[in-house]
Amino acid sequence: MVDSNPRQPDTWHEASFHTISAFLPWVLCLGGILLAGSALLFNSHAAVAAADQDWPAFILVCGLLLIGLAAEDSGLFAASGALLSQWTRHGVVLYLAAVLLVVAVTTVLNLDTAVTFLTPLLVYTARHSGRREDVYAAAVILLANAGSLLLPGANLTNLIALGHLHLAGWSFLRETALPGCTAILCTAAGIALFSSSSLAGVAGKVPDPPQRIGRLGIAAICLATLSVVVLPAPALPVLVIGSGACLLTRRTSGAFRQILAVVDLRIMTGLFGIAVFLGMIGREWTLPDVLLHHLGIAETVGLAAGLSLVVNNLPAASLLASRIPPHPVALLLGLNVGPNLFPTGSLAWILWYTALRSTGSRAILRRAVLLGAGTGVVSLVACTAALLAVHTG
Repeated sequence: MVDSNPRQPDTWHEASFHTISAFLPWVLCLGGILLAGSALLFNSHAAVAAADQDWPAFILVCGLLLIGLAAEDSGLFAASGALLSQWTRHGVVLYLAAVLLVVAVTTVLNLDTAVTFLTPLLVYTARHSGRREDVYAAAVILLANAGSLLLPGANLTNLIALGHLHLAGWSFLRETALPGCTAILCTAAGIALFSSSSLAGVAGKVPDPPQRIGRLGIAAICLATLSVVVLPAPALPVLVIGSGACLLTRRTSGAFRQILAVVDLRIMTGLFGIAVFLGMIGREWTLPDVLLHHLGIAETVGLAAGLSLVVNNLPAASLLASRIPPHPVALLLGLNVGPNLFPTGSLAWILWYTALRSTGSRAILRRAVLLGAGTGVVSLVACTAALLAVHTG
C-alpha cells in the first residue's frame, strides 16, 4: 500500500491562490460589466457581433454544469468513484480508470463540470484506497484541460474559437481527434511517469458500493450528449435539459443557493463581459487577424498558449477568433492545452482549487503546477508535430 499524502499546512502560494479564488468572482463581475459597457460605447456594432459569437458558449456551459449537478444529486459520480475502487484494486489500473473517467466527463459534460465534481470524488477515492491524493487531484485538472478538445461543449473556448464555422459535434471531433487524443496520452503518461511510485501496489480497503443510482442524471447526460453531437447550435436545448433535471432533483430550500455555487453567475458575467470587450477589439483592430494569417501552425499554438497565460484562455479566444482563424485547430490547441503550463491560463484551475479545498485535502498545489508545466510542454510539442505531419503529409 502506498501512503496517502501527508497533511501539511498551506504554503504561502496556496494561501495566495485561496485569496485569489475568494475575491476573483467579484472582481471579474465588476470588471466584465465595465468592459462590456465600454465596448458598447466605443463600437456598439462590433460589441453586439462579439456578444452574438460568445453567448452560445456560456449558455451551453451553464446547461452542462446544471446537468453535472443533477448527475451528482443522482449519485452517479459517487457511484463511479466507489466502483472504481471496487473493480480496480491495483494502483495502475485505478489510475487508468480515473483517466478514462475524467476524459469522459470532460468530453461529454465540459471540463468545468469535471473539475468541480470529479476532484472531490477522486481525492476521496485515493484517500479510501490509501493512495496519494495530490497525484489524483493533479490528474483531474491537467487531464480536463488536455481532454477538452474532443467535443464543442467540452470547453468554452471551442465554441468561441470555432463559432464562425457552426460545426456539429461529429464534424468537430473529426477535426480535433488527433491533437485531442495526443494531448490526453501525453498528459496521462507524463503524470504516471513522474508519480510512478504512488501508483504501485494494491489497495488495502475500498469504499462501500453505492446503494442506488438515480436514472434522471443518466437520462440528462444522454440527452445532452445527443444534442451536442447532432445539433450545430445545442446551447439552448442543453440549458433546458439541465434546468429541467435540476428542478426535478433539487427540491430543498437551499437548492437555489447550491445551484448558484456551481453556476457562479458572477464569474460567467465577468468572463462574458471581458470576452465581448476583446471580441470588439479584435473586430476593430486588425492586428490579431493579420498576425494569425502570417503565422504557421506552430507559431499559432505558441501565441494562443502564451496569450492564455496572460489574459486567460476565454478572453484570448474571443480576441484571436474575432474573425475566422487560418489555423483553427492549432489555435484551440494553444488555448486548451496551454493553460496546463500555469494556473492563470484557465478558469478551471480556480474551480479545481475550490473543489479541492472542500475535501479538506492538503494536496500540494505546487505539485500540480510542476506536473502541468512538464506535461504541458510535452503535449504542446507532440500535438503540434502531429498537426504539422497531417498538414504536410
